[in-house]
Amino acid sequence: MAVFRGRNARSVNSSTSLDIAPLPAVEKTTAVGERPLLPQSTPSTDLEGQIVPEEEDDAFGNEEGQEIQYRTCKWWHVGVLMLAENVSLGVLALPQALAILGLVPGLLCICLLGIIATYTGYLIGEFKMAHPSVQSYADCGKLIVGPFGREVLAVGQVLVLVFIQGAHILTFAVAMNAMTDHATCTIIFTIVGLILSFVLGLPRTFKNISYFSIFSCASIIVGVTITMVAISIQKPDIGHIVAVRPDVPLVKGLAPVMNIILAYTGHVAFFSFASELKDARDFRKALFFEQGIAVTFYMLISAVIYYYAGPLVASPALGSASPLVSKICFGIALPTIIVAGVVNGSVATKYIYLRVWKGTNVIHTNSWKALGSWWAICTGAWVASWILAEAVPNFNLLLGLIGALFGSWFSYALPPMLWLWHNTKKGDLFSTKRQCVFTIVNCTIVILGMSIFGLGMWSSGWALNQGSGGKVFSCDNNWHPVSWVAGG
Repeated sequence: MAVFRGRNARSVNSSTSLDIAPLPAVEKTTAVGERPLLPQSTPSTDLEGQIVPEEEDDAFGNEEGQEIQYRTCKWWHVGVLMLAENVSLGVLALPQALAILGLVPGLLCICLLGIIATYTGYLIGEFKMAHPSVQSYADCGKLIVGPFGREVLAVGQVLVLVFIQGAHILTFAVAMNAMTDHATCTIIFTIVGLILSFVLGLPRTFKNISYFSIFSCASIIVGVTITMVAISIQKPDIGHIVAVRPDVPLVKGLAPVMNIILAYTGHVAFFSFASELKDARDFRKALFFEQGIAVTFYMLISAVIYYYAGPLVASPALGSASPLVSKICFGIALPTIIVAGVVNGSVATKYIYLRVWKGTNVIHTNSWKALGSWWAICTGAWVASWILAEAVPNFNLLLGLIGALFGSWFSYALPPMLWLWHNTKKGDLFSTKRQCVFTIVNCTIVILGMSIFGLGMWSSGWALNQGSGGKVFSCDNNWHPVSWVAGG
């Protein structure tokens, strides 16, 4: 695997191929099994007697004895957080992606993009261990470019998270319209989704959010599984599949690819998740746990639903079953529709919160100042996402726009850029044949990410120009099921 060498990085098991230096010998330690605590403001020395810069101290400083502690997550807490964030809205658009691209190209895209996303996620974890100060992509930008880089990536990461929050509010309205046969104005449903999301997003630590995520993961897996079973029994359009669809225009074929990329856009939150682990090395375990389940689940449900539902498979995919089963499945999936958005909202709120109170001890208290500011930032993030959901009320278009505009960078282009910067700084890009290979691989992934961005924005712009965005701030029903016929 790729190599990050950092003075503040953790020592790892000798069976790994990573060359990471041990932590400074002067660190204070906590109870057995907990992560060592670095001084918040006092520079330390490494084993060679060199001064480690203050900005390389841990993101949360010394939490010993603090009222609120953030580094409390075990690997499975982060694993379910990552599952809740990734295995949510993206999976609901994948069967239709296969219907547009064809079975073989669609499955290849899901598999290959998933493998690349696993590798880039691994790079994030290793960069975090080499640079404990980073809590977000914005911190990486500051480390590499300075204040300008921090602000550019700060705006980007907050925007993508708000976009994803908006997508979850929109999907909540779609689900409620499907379940109630459009019983009331869609705007009312989006407001209900906004309120629920805000309330569930009030906890400040990811450990507490992770318990909601368990229900989120279970709900989407059960909901989609029931859909698969029902469709395989009812066979609305069995076997009418295309292995390869050669006549798809490029601009139209890019839309489902963007939806596949959306299923792997969770990387924007990975630095935040890793920062609240007791042991940063556990990030690898959480990553492989999450990605293994996600990629396998994506491929399985996409192929099964497409095979039985045929070319008219719905998006969200839960609508591909009969009307009654669709309503049941949407009801079961409501926890993930809400909680996965809450996870992303918590990441956005946490970044702004830490920026506001940087250099103070406010974040570690339960004072009115600490709680009031968290609630205020949380409110602002969710109101902004609600406005976005009303401004782009088309489910597929909003997902594709998120994948093109943000997933291309945070999940694909930026992680290998971090690797290239780190190894350029150490003069290690071409030191061995192995490093040469990794340099070429990472450069290739950067180019891939940039290409996804350019092509995806072209495709999304074309769809908007065709009037596919839907009516803004409208009471109209935003659930449009396909014509369903039992038998087959």
